[in-house]
Amino acid sequence: MEEIYANMKPPKAADPKLFRNQTGPRSSQRSFHSVILCLGLLSVFLLLGLIVLGVHYRDSAADLSSIKENLTERLQASNDQLSSMTEEKDQLNASLTEMTKERDRLQTLSKQNRESAADLSSIKQNLTERLQASNDQLSSMTEERDRLNASLTEMTKERDRLQTLSKQKKTCPAGWKMFSCSCYLLSQESGSWNKSREECRSKGADLVVINSAEEQTFLSTFANKPTWIGLNDIQTEGTWMWVDGTPLTLSYWNTNEPNNDGGIHGEEDCATIRNSYNTLWNDLSCTSSLQWICEKLP
Repeated sequence: MEEIYANMKPPKAADPKLFRNQTGPRSSQRSFHSVILCLGLLSVFLLLGLIVLGVHYRDSAADLSSIKENLTERLQASNDQLSSMTEEKDQLNASLTEMTKERDRLQTLSKQNRESAADLSSIKQNLTERLQASNDQLSSMTEERDRLNASLTEMTKERDRLQTLSKQKKTCPAGWKMFSCSCYLLSQESGSWNKSREECRSKGADLVVINSAEEQTFLSTFANKPTWIGLNDIQTEGTWMWVDGTPLTLSYWNTNEPNNDGGIHGEEDCATIRNSYNTLWNDLSCTSSLQWICEKLP
């Protein structure tokens, strides 16, 4: 609007000299027409100015409305974009959180896998050592089995030899009694357990070793009172051994025997067959004086 008013020139004032030079009714009429013309031109210019201003204002208002609408749309688009970016940021943060958790989980799994690998290596090493020990033990057991088989073969041969000898007609020395494949002698005198064994050895025999129930029955009728047999725990108390070095496996102890009731004779380390009540075994002091039973092969 300032530009419009700047372009409009105000009407020039009438020169006073003209009015002074013109006189009379005609001159007044011309002056009036001039004023009317000037006012008309001024009105036209004012109208044109108002029209221009109205058009410019309308255009400006339309431009402002368009600009406002454009700015509103751009602001809405920016808000939408900002909202979308905020959501995307939240999604990215959530994804980052999940990825962090996954990374931590993978690191934990990796650590566990390393520890598991170490454990597996240790287990493998342990199993290898145990397998080697088992192989060594198996090898040792195989050798032992071979030795036992060899011993069994030898014992089988010895058994066959003894069976062959048993089938042959053999007799025991005078005063000895045969049972199964052995000869037995009941002494007529009495003595300590050690003396009894010495007497048996002097005759090529030893104190009797009882190996079966049949032999136990035979000997319980062979002797009729307490009699020394080849059983003792002199070396280790409670560990009874036969004079041929074999441990006691088959026994016929009387009730509550052996009880190692030393009494006046000291420790009871030697065994007898029969007692005052029955045919079962009893332990007595080895220095007691009793009969004995010797045993030898024919």
